Amino acid sequence: MKKILAALLLCAAAALPTGQTAHAASAGSLSMLGADVSTVQRALDLGAKYYDASGNQRDPLDILQSIGVNYVRLRVWNNPASGYNNRAKVLAYAKTVKAKGLKLLIDFHYSDTWADPGKQTKPAAWSSHGIGQLQTDVYNYTYDVCSSLKAQGTTPDSVQIGNEINVGMLWNDGKVINNDFTNLSLLLKAGYNATKACNSGTQVVIHTADADSDTNARWFYDGIRAKGVSWDITGLSYYCMWHGTLSNLSSVISDMRSRYGKPVIVAETAYPFTSANADSTGNSVTSGCSGYALTWQGQGAEFAAVQNTARGAGAIGVFYWEPTWYAVPGNGWDPANINGSGDSWDNMAVFDWTGHLNPNVRWTP
Repeated sequence: MKKILAALLLCAAAALPTGQTAHAASAGSLSMLGADVSTVQRALDLGAKYYDASGNQRDPLDILQSIGVNYVRLRVWNNPASGYNNRAKVLAYAKTVKAKGLKLLIDFHYSDTWADPGKQTKPAAWSSHGIGQLQTDVYNYTYDVCSSLKAQGTTPDSVQIGNEINVGMLWNDGKVINNDFTNLSLLLKAGYNATKACNSGTQVVIHTADADSDTNARWFYDGIRAKGVSWDITGLSYYCMWHGTLSNLSSVISDMRSRYGKPVIVAETAYPFTSANADSTGNSVTSGCSGYALTWQGQGAEFAAVQNTARGAGAIGVFYWEPTWYAVPGNGWDPANINGSGDSWDNMAVFDWTGHLNPNVRWTP
């Protein structure tokens, strides 16, 4: 996760439908059946085709919805060199998402590029700003994106304030150093307050990749709680090749639920269907986990097991990260070279290299 291309993997989060009480999950069910499809807009612009399990060409969102997806996650970068995943593109695709009756999670990276546990780079426009100005930056940017979505009739059902912020965001000002959560808490409060000022029913997710370690998860969420940070949903990333056993995932989810009294989601997960590579860029993941072959059947079984584990531990949602990102020339991982870079996730998508769906994959309540 902390390797060079891992920056692209770790993007994540999710949240509860608008109005937590009215839409709260019943015990033992997943109400947020999600997919992060942040690269699909570019893929479609390049002419990518998607086919369902019967071989029929269809819109990728329609295909995902037919196999259980009810929630779409879209990352937003401040000013990416590629021109994709920026405010304007997210506003445009949000109309498509909402028109299909899907719920919407906006994943704020607060960066011009990938943000994850090993990299949280300020947007260039904020690069010289200290913690005081950064609070204003986070508030104004969050409020602007949320309000613009609301104004066009696509109010986000949830937002993430930061992406996999294990040790903070907007480094170094918002980095947790010597166990001091002060600056990070100020930024998280700014994002939370902006979201609620935009729309009180939008749920705020705070997302780490700490599904591997209850100790680390407690350190983080205890740290922000002690500083008075509010949030609605706890988001965790879980990739079995990095984050350990399903048994461990279950115990972390259960502890997060009971310790903080908030719903929990697996904001990101995925599994390879092959170790082979579709393009000139090496894959970020080249091995699987015990009990699950690197086949279409294995991918479907592992994703089902993650959902079953999350459900059993009391989580309310699971999001698959980039199921539609098969290798399409020009849809590379590097926003500074989107045409020249490749796709290191092509073996983790749920569509093969010709855009055909894995018939074994399902999202289940």
